[in-house]
Amino acid sequence: MRVEQFDFDLPNERIALRPARPRDAARMLVVRPGSQELLTDGGVRDLPALLNPGDALVFNDTRVIPAQLEGKRLRGEVVAGISVTLHLRTDPGSWRAFVRPAKKLQTEDTLVFENEDTVLTARVAEKADGGEVLLAFDRAGLELDAAIAVVGHIPLPPYIAHKRAEDMQDRQDYQTIYAEKDGAVAAPTAGLHFTPQLLKALEERGIEQHRVTLHVGAGTFLPVKADDTQDHKMHAEWGEVSETTALALAAVKKRGNRVVSIGTTSLRILESAAQETGSIAAFSGETSIFITPGYRFRVIDALMTNFHLPRSTLFMLVSAFCGLENMRAAYAHAIAEEYRFYSYGDASLLFPHDSAL
Repeated sequence: MRVEQFDFDLPNERIALRPARPRDAARMLVVRPGSQELLTDGGVRDLPALLNPGDALVFNDTRVIPAQLEGKRLRGEVVAGISVTLHLRTDPGSWRAFVRPAKKLQTEDTLVFENEDTVLTARVAEKADGGEVLLAFDRAGLELDAAIAVVGHIPLPPYIAHKRAEDMQDRQDYQTIYAEKDGAVAAPTAGLHFTPQLLKALEERGIEQHRVTLHVGAGTFLPVKADDTQDHKMHAEWGEVSETTALALAAVKKRGNRVVSIGTTSLRILESAAQETGSIAAFSGETSIFITPGYRFRVIDALMTNFHLPRSTLFMLVSAFCGLENMRAAYAHAIAEEYRFYSYGDASLLFPHDSAL
């Protein structure tokens, strides 16, 4: 499909720079294709009433690490500033990363990141297209994790970072309350709306809660530069669906209840773990799944997600799930009704469209 089909105009003031407080006070637009009323305005706190006892929510339990590193590039006596965003760990001491500026960067260059207490260095082991490099650090494992935690910054999305600097509040705001496994460089933002009170209300309603892991990479923010979706390359992300979760979700489907993905990241790892028959298998490894209209969903029955960027892979995904024309109508409504967009913005609850075209 032509990428221009997924374009729309968003007024700058609709981009949220801070989350709703409390988290579950955010608005939520419900989209039901094929129903008498396509769009219904509501709030995140309505979620328990919109689901049935026995339905299951699937959350991504990844934890955002401070993967934005600001430092210096050293080559002989030449020193230059450099900005690095880690996006995929390849072994205990190496990360793939995006760098700026990348044009003059060469393999074997040394990068230095430091503050008052810690000096972390890395060697450019490989250089690829699009500003991507492979960095080999001077330490590994937990020691490397600790150093990154000290010298790194929370990698706010560009549409926020261009407007304001990251601060200590973001360390809390840009993390789900159930985050557990370190590795993401971007938050699974649909999960940012959940509070202990909302989770308790869902439990009391008889709605199951299950966890998967997808370490969200910085590639989620990269623009689609190709003119056609078939020419776009997705960056790989590491994820896992446990045997316990796979069996639990299979039981949900068998009894006729719904699997509801909290966020596109949960959806992508579940669809990566799905079999052609629609069954769910345990999964552990990298996935670069790219979902566009025409994709046949095998696991997901509903999706809670935020509002996404124009021409983005995530807007393509929700269009595949809910129908492109339905999503165009939903986004036009959300803009007119002054919903807040993107990572710190409001939510939508999407139900599938049979043809999803």
